[in-house]
Amino acid sequence: MPGPMTPQLWGMLVFLSVIWGASFFFAAVALTGFPPLTIVLGRVGIAALVLALTCRVMGLALPRGRAAWLACAGMALLNNVVPFSLIIAGQMFIPSGLAAVVNAATPVFGVLAAHFLTRDEPATAHRLAGALMGLGGVAILAGPAVFVAGGAAELLGIALCLGACLSYGLSGVWSRRIAREGLKPLPTAAAQCIASTLLVLPVVLVVDQPWTLPAPPVQAVAAVIAFGLFPTALAYVLFYWVMARAGATNAMLVTLLVPVTAMLLGTLVLGEVLALRHLLGMAVIALGLLVIDGRLVAKLRERLRAR
Repeated sequence: MPGPMTPQLWGMLVFLSVIWGASFFFAAVALTGFPPLTIVLGRVGIAALVLALTCRVMGLALPRGRAAWLACAGMALLNNVVPFSLIIAGQMFIPSGLAAVVNAATPVFGVLAAHFLTRDEPATAHRLAGALMGLGGVAILAGPAVFVAGGAAELLGIALCLGACLSYGLSGVWSRRIAREGLKPLPTAAAQCIASTLLVLPVVLVVDQPWTLPAPPVQAVAAVIAFGLFPTALAYVLFYWVMARAGATNAMLVTLLVPVTAMLLGTLVLGEVLALRHLLGMAVIALGLLVIDGRLVAKLRERLRAR
């Protein structure tokens, strides 16, 4: 049974947020030498190799049977290939820090997807209120881009990242198939990355034709390798470790921390600058996520009743 958040778990959650926050930084650097789909292929391919070897060392068997692999392939498409591609493409138009802020709206789309696409998981009043607040935060991020000079590119980047959020939300609904198959977390993550590699490889060969690309700079190659090792392979292991000990709700608190890391790396290393409306939008999204989480609302109710 999941327990309370201990200092060790909080430390691991912060470390996980640093790793995932760095993924936006790695994407920005990788884009200096590779097109988006090739970056995605490198990311999932390296992660698939590392996770498969980890399973082998630990004596864990990969999923077996058509139903299990279909479930993993669906997760690969909705949780890896589509969102990874959209986020990296979005970063061609917006800073890495802003992409991370938009990505923080993922739980909002998760609530909406579960509400409209499942029968047994309708959104409660506070979750719907939190989702609306999160969408309001997104509107604050995107609204001015429609009217300012050069805003079309920013709006496109935000829209691509929102598409990734929607895909992540849909993957939450699809993940029920994983649960029905009774698959173990680490072999599932390995199978998901293997399926992702098989799905994106033919597209890369046709669209990007990597053999025709100019030689990439060393930092771009290093970023792709780091992309696969840390924000993908290692992050999967850490996330499932935290989730097993603290529960899915506590583990998802990492969503609030990731944009902070991404913005710090973008500002300090890449020289990116975020406008005041971006920070305000992030604050509104963060408040919406806290309302969706429900614990803040519950505590406020308890205090009001105690008076």
